[in-house]
Amino acid sequence: MSLLRLAGRPLLASMFVAGGLNSVRDPKSVTDLAEPVVQPVTERVTAMPDRTDQVVRLNGAVQVAAGVLLGIGRVPRLSALAIAATLVPTTLAGHRFWEAEDPAERAEQRIHFFKNLSMLGGLLIAADDTAGRPSVKWLGRHSAHDLRREAHLVRRSVRATARPSATAGRVRAKLPV
Repeated sequence: MSLLRLAGRPLLASMFVAGGLNSVRDPKSVTDLAEPVVQPVTERVTAMPDRTDQVVRLNGAVQVAAGVLLGIGRVPRLSALAIAATLVPTTLAGHRFWEAEDPAERAEQRIHFFKNLSMLGGLLIAADDTAGRPSVKWLGRHSAHDLRREAHLVRRSVRATARPSATAGRVRAKLPV
C-alpha cells in the first residue's frame, strides 16, 4: 500500500467517524435540520425507520462503521461508497444555504455545502481506487479473453491431430489382421 493511501484514507474517514458518533450519541441536535430531507424519503422507502431521530442515528452508525473500515483499509471501496451515500442527504439537510436569510449565515452554509461536495468527490475517487490491483471488471474481461484464446488453441490442436489420426485409422482398417 502506498504512503498516500495509508495516510489519506484515515484522514478522509476521520470527519465521518467524528460526525457519525455525534449523530449516534445525540440525534436530537440535528433532527430539526434533517426533517425536511428525511420525511419525503421515509414516505417512499418503507424499509426506513419512521422517526427522524432513528434515521439520523442510522445514518451516523453507517458513517462510523464505514469510516472505521475506510480508515483501516478494509473494504475501502465499499466503505467509501457507503459514506458517499450518507453524505448526500447529510449535506442537503445540514447546509441549505439557499434558505438562509442572513448573508453571513448564507456564506457559511455555502462554504460547508461545497466542502461536503469536495469530500464527496474524494470519496468517489476512493471508491474507484483499486490500489494498483485490477478491478473485478478488468479481471472478468481478461479472463474471458484468455478463455477464448485457449479455446482457439485447443480447436487448432484438435484439428491438427484429427487429420493424421483419421488417416492412420483408415490405413489400419485396410491392413490385414
